[in-house]
Amino acid sequence: MTSSELWTRATADRYDAEEAETSSAAVLGPTLAFLAELAGDGRALEFAIGTGRVGVPLRERGVPVVGIELSEHMAAVLRRKTDEDTLPVFIGDMATTVVPGGFTLVYLVYNTITNLLTQDEQVECFRNAARHLEPGGRFVIELGVPPLRFLPSGQVAVPFDVSERHLGFDTFDLVEQILVSHHLTRDGDDGRYRRDDSRHRYAWPAELDLMARIAGLEPERRVADWDGAPFTQDSAKHISVWRKPT
Repeated sequence: MTSSELWTRATADRYDAEEAETSSAAVLGPTLAFLAELAGDGRALEFAIGTGRVGVPLRERGVPVVGIELSEHMAAVLRRKTDEDTLPVFIGDMATTVVPGGFTLVYLVYNTITNLLTQDEQVECFRNAARHLEPGGRFVIELGVPPLRFLPSGQVAVPFDVSERHLGFDTFDLVEQILVSHHLTRDGDDGRYRRDDSRHRYAWPAELDLMARIAGLEPERRVADWDGAPFTQDSAKHISVWRKPT
């Protein structure tokens, strides 16, 4: 077991509703096209597959997908969408769980590598990806760039969403590279708000490149989004691709 926090049944049951926008065809289209091209004629393995927001539609595109998921509750929501034969899911952590067979693509989206709260565990995640990849296969990560440039001296919090029904902000421990995401979400129309907090270990692109090198992977591509925009110093996130040598 890694340090990742477990998703509860209540969180899993409301996850898809809260992520409806990021699950839309318009948003997911470039993601699925990017991943399907890299998978080619091979199989894809999704670390932390969750409720299948990406894995299920990728399978519907014809890419054989296998998932690893730590939370049985999240996997149970996915299982309502598709059966085990169509999309197998193994319950376990993404740093150590091994599934049968080889893959042309292993991918980890939506900042999920930050659920591993130590650098050692994140390194093991890269090693686990390399373990599953066939020669020439790729490991893909989607991850935000830590927004520390928005922290004036003495400030520890950065807002990332201020809307009618949700307030979200991150607080940072700059020594341990830990951020805590705080969410205040309006439930119903009676004025009540639900509070949720989650801990993450942020990492820089260059740090991930070193993790990849430790795992025997080579950098191939880094872009700012799934459409392939150039990655610059102003990019809020990156899509990084590493390749297992042939």
